[in-house]
Amino acid sequence: MSRKLRIQTLIYSLLFGVFSMASMLYYSANKMIVIADVAQDSVESTESNVPDDTTQQPQTVGEAEKTKKLLLKEDGEKTNYLCIPLPKEMKAEQVKIENHYMGKQLRIFLQDAPEGFFASKEVSGNLEQIIAGSVEYTKEGIWLLLDLTDVYECRSILESDFLYVEFVHPREIYEKVVVIDVGHGGVDDGFKTDTVTEKEITLDIAQKLKEKLDATDIKVYYTRMDDSNPTEEDRIYLANTVKADMFISIHANYDEKSTSIYGTKTLYNDSFFIPGFGSVELADCLEREVVTGISGKGLGLFPAEEDCYILQKASVPATILQVGYLSNKQEAILLQRQDYRQRIADGIYNAIMKAYEDK
Repeated sequence: MSRKLRIQTLIYSLLFGVFSMASMLYYSANKMIVIADVAQDSVESTESNVPDDTTQQPQTVGEAEKTKKLLLKEDGEKTNYLCIPLPKEMKAEQVKIENHYMGKQLRIFLQDAPEGFFASKEVSGNLEQIIAGSVEYTKEGIWLLLDLTDVYECRSILESDFLYVEFVHPREIYEKVVVIDVGHGGVDDGFKTDTVTEKEITLDIAQKLKEKLDATDIKVYYTRMDDSNPTEEDRIYLANTVKADMFISIHANYDEKSTSIYGTKTLYNDSFFIPGFGSVELADCLEREVVTGISGKGLGLFPAEEDCYILQKASVPATILQVGYLSNKQEAILLQRQDYRQRIADGIYNAIMKAYEDK
């Protein structure tokens, strides 16, 4: 390293240290705390047949002890944030924020908040992104449910007994954005055998994929991470709205006429074209990496049929990966193995990483 470069590095390090210390002192003096949003890439359903992983939250709307309309007031000062009053001296660890993208709803839990706190308290500020709001009182605290106009990320800060929330488009804060569509779910099992359903296979692969993608700098949205079943319209709307770099839909396959057919098949949107890296390039990369990962048989790439809604309506590079045939006895057995599903997930992960290298 040259002497000049060492001096520059030292100067930048000192400046960063001064800036960091100033920020800490400022936040401390103003009692300002950034609230970490909870699992915003996970999508939970509010359907009654879905077990909830949040102990405080009612499983369905209306199961709370009391549900009231939230008082909303537009701020005449035209601020860019939402101002939510909090019970006196509420700590950051008592505040939990969940962003439910598929339902376009932000949920804020205030632990141990007294019942009736929002009976006369108004949520004020910029309401452009808010359609409506409600309050659910439970034994453990209060849930604020904010219905949003679109899919947003949020920045939140707790300061002086107020929670400030700013809504931003995902592309304003994330350079890399991927949407993973987990096929079927809920009452829709997809293809099935006597021992396994397509919806189970796709969800397990997605969960294994998430473990790997969580360690990257990629913002990943999942259309479901439970046994819910979003509509096709909602699935592709998410990808188009967040302007994803790629949309990958995970499915299995089935052939009623022949049990001898097996292998991986990838569909792509041939009506959407962008120079360099589009749907066919994504499909090709995905097919190659998954087939290599499982040491399997690749059946190739196929343009989506006209009735394939999620691909025909995609305005981003989009593909459907069919990981194998449940109609083939041997492949159905493989698809029930955890190690085999892990290899599929590894292949999808490798394809995503390679796609970003090639973009």
